[in-house]
Amino acid sequence: MNLNADIGEGAGEDEAVLACIDSANVACGVHAGSPSLTIATARRCKALGIQVGAHPGYDDRAGFGRIERSLAADEIEALIAYQVAALAAVAPIAYIKPHGALYHRCQRDAASADGLARVAKTYGVGLMGQPGFEIVAAATRAGLPVYREGFADRLMLPDGSLAPRTQAGALLNPSVAAQQAVRLARSGRYDTICVHGDTPGAGQIASSVRGALREAGIETAPLAG
Repeated sequence: MNLNADIGEGAGEDEAVLACIDSANVACGVHAGSPSLTIATARRCKALGIQVGAHPGYDDRAGFGRIERSLAADEIEALIAYQVAALAAVAPIAYIKPHGALYHRCQRDAASADGLARVAKTYGVGLMGQPGFEIVAAATRAGLPVYREGFADRLMLPDGSLAPRTQAGALLNPSVAAQQAVRLARSGRYDTICVHGDTPGAGQIASSVRGALREAGIETAPLAG
């Protein structure tokens, strides 16, 4: 099993989160953070031996990339390509995982997911997405490595998608997140489990999840290419 987290967004707990994860989804300085923070985060990951994935998002700082921008599929592909190229110029990347509303757009829209896959194919890397949705399907169509993702710190709906953050109980506390992570890891449906670096108490959540997986005898490791 792999443990990943979204970092480089200026949320303030990156160092505590980095101590617990195998793979880092590094923000590309568009939805949050900055070019200098992206560079510093990528270099910190390299120093710690943590795998780097590109985490592109919508150009929506006010909404933290969580508001759908209704771009055409070709515009989405260009936006992703721009951000991935910037991060790849700083550090080798192992996969791409979109952020926030861009992630959900690619999850439900085949044309956008195929554009995402074309960018990934340019770099010879895989895609990370929830099983049963379009990112995984697009990666399969393109012959790319695919990493099926579950979420430790968020309420997941019966179809595997995430409950909206506005829904009561959508954000899970460290104890519940740890229990959910073990359950997901044991299900056989997932290759990687995410904790969000911008969630309040993210460092404690990541530590609880890592500890629970270890206690359950579940080893974690970087994603295989």
